[in-house]
Amino acid sequence: MTDTNTTQFSGSDPEHASVTGAGSGAFRKVALITGASSGMGLEYARQLAARGYDLIIVSNRKEELEEAAEALRKEFGGGVRVWSLFRDLAAPGAAEEILAWCDAEGLRPDVLINNAGMFFMEYLSSENLPKARTMIRLHVEAVTELSVLFGERMKARGSGYILNVSSMTARIPAPGIAVYSSSKAYLRCFGRSFSYEMRPFGVSVTTVCPAAIDTGLYPLGERLRRFLRSVGIIRSPQTFVRKALRAMFHRRRVVSPGLMNILVPLLVALLPARLIDRLGMKWINRADFSRKS
Repeated sequence: MTDTNTTQFSGSDPEHASVTGAGSGAFRKVALITGASSGMGLEYARQLAARGYDLIIVSNRKEELEEAAEALRKEFGGGVRVWSLFRDLAAPGAAEEILAWCDAEGLRPDVLINNAGMFFMEYLSSENLPKARTMIRLHVEAVTELSVLFGERMKARGSGYILNVSSMTARIPAPGIAVYSSSKAYLRCFGRSFSYEMRPFGVSVTTVCPAAIDTGLYPLGERLRRFLRSVGIIRSPQTFVRKALRAMFHRRRVVSPGLMNILVPLLVALLPARLIDRLGMKWINRADFSRKS
């Protein structure tokens, strides 16, 4: 993997990394972000780079990953180093491979952003069971393993930040997203429980539960996308990531930003179950929405 030369980059805010030029002997702050080739993951990388963090960006999309790495290097110049790591996090042993790679490169992440995810909205069947298995491995197994493995290193150093991306749907059992909402509910519960284990050792674990974010994860038409964004139903990645990072650096445990996080779960809970059955059959069972980041 390649990286750029380093120069002086510092910040007076404790949320920002304090780093110095190459060869100074000072440790540079490093952030590891999964699913960082596009969307929210790339935005996490940009905003952490702006705070002075060197970046390890991980994705299963090789070309997009290299393009993202190059774009970050150009945007931040020599002040931030960027390593790109092509890995499929749903593959067995991926978390251990990433940890071993970091050890071989002499990198010790101070921040871990578990952002990689996938989405599909379909009624479950034997045909899409492989997709469901992949989703469970990506959302549940990979996040758990990365959190434990890198969290153990942070615990030994007495400091570190872990941010796991759940979803508003963690509180919305609904047709078509049975595995998605269940896996996100796991992340919400796991993150809060794990935070109690890690906080006494100086490591914070934050779980963010976004409502709809305007990224490629949701295959929407451009006209519908603009309308939903104009009325505030979906938010920009920049706004959400800024709030998520602020919450992480303030060591909050669970964050559910936005009015939609209050209204939508409440409205769904008030709907009669039979109406949800009919709506699912009418709208979701006839559609196919799928995406992996």
